[in-house]
Amino acid sequence: MAHDLLIIGGGINGTAIARAAALAGQKVLLVEQGDLAQGTSSASTKLMHGGLRYLERYEFRLVRESLVERGIMLQMAPHLVRPLEFRILHDVGMRSWPILRLGLWLYDLLAWQGKLPRSRSITLNDAALRNAGGRGFSYWDARVDDARLVVANAMDAADLGATILTGTRFTHAVRRNDDWLVALETPAGRHEISANIIVNAAGPWVEQVLRNCMDSNAASNRIRLVRGSHIIVKRCFSGEHAWLFQQPDGRIIFAIPYQRDWTLIGTTDVAVDEPSNAHISAEEAEYLLAAVNRYRREPLTVAAIVSSYAGIRALYDDGAVSASTVSRDYHLDLDTAGPPMVSVFGGKITTARHLAENMLALLGLKGGGTRRRPLPGGDFTSFADLFETAKVRWPFLDANTIERMASAYGTHIDRMIGDAQTREDMGKDFGAGLYAREVDYLVTHEWANSAQDIIWRRSKLGLHMSTSQVDMLQAHIEQRQT
Repeated sequence: MAHDLLIIGGGINGTAIARAAALAGQKVLLVEQGDLAQGTSSASTKLMHGGLRYLERYEFRLVRESLVERGIMLQMAPHLVRPLEFRILHDVGMRSWPILRLGLWLYDLLAWQGKLPRSRSITLNDAALRNAGGRGFSYWDARVDDARLVVANAMDAADLGATILTGTRFTHAVRRNDDWLVALETPAGRHEISANIIVNAAGPWVEQVLRNCMDSNAASNRIRLVRGSHIIVKRCFSGEHAWLFQQPDGRIIFAIPYQRDWTLIGTTDVAVDEPSNAHISAEEAEYLLAAVNRYRREPLTVAAIVSSYAGIRALYDDGAVSASTVSRDYHLDLDTAGPPMVSVFGGKITTARHLAENMLALLGLKGGGTRRRPLPGGDFTSFADLFETAKVRWPFLDANTIERMASAYGTHIDRMIGDAQTREDMGKDFGAGLYAREVDYLVTHEWANSAQDIIWRRSKLGLHMSTSQVDMLQAHIEQRQT
């Protein structure tokens, strides 16, 4: 079967490229060896931000591009990307007051024409702080449901004609005169397809894909694998704002309100050798606890950690000495020694849409402009209005469940709930407001194939569910598949 583009990798970059290419009229096939967003794209800090700390490295273009993209995504997917206030406590042992004020002023300037509030100086009165009543700053960025953003891009790509195959592993490719002959492997066996262009968006596996493309002249050893780890603790700060905590080593750590009951703390920067090293270390957990405890009145202990996760960032090797100073900018490597192949190095979730458009331009493909096209479920202006309408329409669901569903599906919530008129119509309750009707929708329309796909990526309900509930969910999915 012939395709214009074969995209390898179902993370944020791969799905954003699939969406843009399909919109440009290309016949697109995207293959992912596991689940969509199973790797790095679901292990982020859940932020859609400009990168305030990048200003210290004079990466003004990257910050400006990221802030522009933040504004676009707030409009394109207002259910998945939401404004979030951040607060910074001034610490006399860290960056000076004038430096912080200047940095935030420049951040505001680079976000020119953005609709979020500007930064300001404030008094910080959170009782959990060691120095409550001290001076600090408030500024705004945005949070994102990272895995659902990936799925939304894949859904729109599919609506535009792209084929999305999960559980499909790229094994190797050979250049022919006018195209690539590509071998793929699925649980059902191996098969071959042809593609005019290969887009290597495999993230941490990008160099592995390069090694398996025969006759490829693309440069190798351009990747730095950096692990970013996070811990989740019971809510340890009041309010719905996040915190940015400066550290003596020059790094910053975020503490972000997460799913009502918890605080998400991250991230680290640890150089690793293999993509499989996506596991938080004891040292990283201790570092994150110490980073927050430097500012807390009552220290958190290891016992406070209820969950943790880690992801491997595939960063372009810019020669930086330390993992924390490697640029988060992306690099597109085009190999035209025969049928083209583009390899994606680096990048971050905030800039994926822009990366996709730049990739099409690099290949000389016209169209694919996604700036004014809402992602599935994002065709509304006020989340508050969407939420209130949903509460009235489906009064048999509690407010927390409605808010979660509206946040996940936006206006597509009615497609998921369908003709349900009562709670019984939603089917079996697996716990935490997850009903069989939603599960069936996710399996049918969103490529979910296991309980893990649903509780950690599609719904983020894993922290709310017991082992027995997850086992019942898995049994239900397996029964559907037989």
